[in-house]
Amino acid sequence: MNKRNFSFEFFPPKTDEGMAKLRNTRAQLAQFKPEFFSVTFGAGGTTREGTLAAVQDIRNAGLAAAPHLSCIGSTRDNIRAVLNEYREHGIRHIVALRGDMPSGMVEAGEFRYANELVSFIRAEHGEHFHIEVAAYPEFHPQARSAEEDMANFVRKVEAGANSAMTQYFFNADAYFRFVDEVQARGVTIPVVPGIMPISNFGQLVRFSDMCGAEVPRWLRLRMQAYMDDSASIRALGLDVVTELCDRLLSNGAPGLHFYTLNQAGLVSTIWQRLGL
Repeated sequence: MNKRNFSFEFFPPKTDEGMAKLRNTRAQLAQFKPEFFSVTFGAGGTTREGTLAAVQDIRNAGLAAAPHLSCIGSTRDNIRAVLNEYREHGIRHIVALRGDMPSGMVEAGEFRYANELVSFIRAEHGEHFHIEVAAYPEFHPQARSAEEDMANFVRKVEAGANSAMTQYFFNADAYFRFVDEVQARGVTIPVVPGIMPISNFGQLVRFSDMCGAEVPRWLRLRMQAYMDDSASIRALGLDVVTELCDRLLSNGAPGLHFYTLNQAGLVSTIWQRLGL
């Protein structure tokens, strides 16, 4: 059986206190020996310094880290400078994304799509970087059609992506169908499912509405019934997400990528329940 890859995603803290808390979270999750930790990158590079600082902090602890890099609203010179900075710091793994348009900006910049960023990284740095890209089993919210979204993903792979991680989802069938369809189009890179632990119903709905992830109607209604009973929401969320992870791994998913929201508790419990 092929080795399964597990990874954990953080966002860069804005304060020294936030960085200290993140170190504690990282220390808890490091015991699970993930393949890497990834760190997000704000729209238009707004967290560029924070992303690099968090990545360096992780690497200084002897752990593997991959910064995100989003290209929308950026110029080639800006992206070139970030790539050179990452390379100078010994970073060899990047999560290459289109990203969100910075607030107030109307022009997309010199990159419109993630496949253009992947091509640019390969043209500038050859095979130096392992390039991770995003996948959308329930389709990107801005895609005009499922067919267009599939074609966009294949273009990223053909541009030189090494592996992919998905947007989170709660419908395993959507993931397996997506993988079957892209493999039928010649894609052979691993597509790792993204996993979002559930701790707060309102937050989950907000995130999901923004990113196009579907929260099944039965799950919404069950959580609404609990109202402000946060303990019951967490308990239900743990059951749902653990069962989802178990089904994904049992049916051949190449690993799991956890969106931690800089918290270790729920991820640790899911991990222990899965017996990993």
